[in-house]
Amino acid sequence: MQEEEFDRGPEQEPVKKKEKKKRGKKKWILISVAAVLLILTGAMLIYLLTYYHADPSALQALNSDASVRVEETDYGWYFDGPSEKDALVFYPGGRVEETAYAPLLHLLAERGMDVCLVKMPFRLAVFGSGRAEDVMKEYNYSNWYIGGHSMGGAFAAFYVAKHEADFRGLVLLGAYSTKPIGKDVPVLMIYGSEDQVVRKEKLEEGKKLAENCKELCIAGGNHAQFGNYGVQKGDGEATISAEEQQRQTVDFIAATFLH
Repeated sequence: MQEEEFDRGPEQEPVKKKEKKKRGKKKWILISVAAVLLILTGAMLIYLLTYYHADPSALQALNSDASVRVEETDYGWYFDGPSEKDALVFYPGGRVEETAYAPLLHLLAERGMDVCLVKMPFRLAVFGSGRAEDVMKEYNYSNWYIGGHSMGGAFAAFYVAKHEADFRGLVLLGAYSTKPIGKDVPVLMIYGSEDQVVRKEKLEEGKKLAENCKELCIAGGNHAQFGNYGVQKGDGEATISAEEQQRQTVDFIAATFLH
């Protein structure tokens, strides 16, 4: 028995060393992969949790008044003005707190188009482009519109392209469609002359994709002032106030869609 064990020992020792070496290598590979995934996850979380915050004037516009009742809902916020037939589903811009659009949407509701402001997962419309469907089921408006700002506008357009029969119009603020939109859905493309975020050539391409498109370039407006969240990185400097830019926006929407 002792001789057999003595004979096997030297032969098995190199094999055991190789197996141990392989296990060690696999261990370091797994540790390295885990470290990379941890770093990437941390970077992604920092990106998703860093966003533009609504300023105090935006938060003030969340208060109800004699003309508009503002209500927080499961999907976001509801601006209930005098309209009983016209409503807009609104998608906020990427990494922008949805309440930053309260002044614009409060004014629009006051003018006669109620608004459903949709809160997006991680504040990115790419994760919630189809949320309009559930929102619309909660109300009985006869005329539905959809729109949004920047990334929100792009994904509102993406949704409309697949559901044209459900909408009477599309509102794009500093945004453009990447899909064809038929003539039965009027498209309003509204942007500021000082907008340095959206690419002008993409706006031109978007106009060509919409068979029924109306355009408004707001002189002195920029990208960020459709909302109230301060200066946006890479944007041009506006030469008019956010209030003026939003007033012109609402005037254009109302003149086109509300009669």
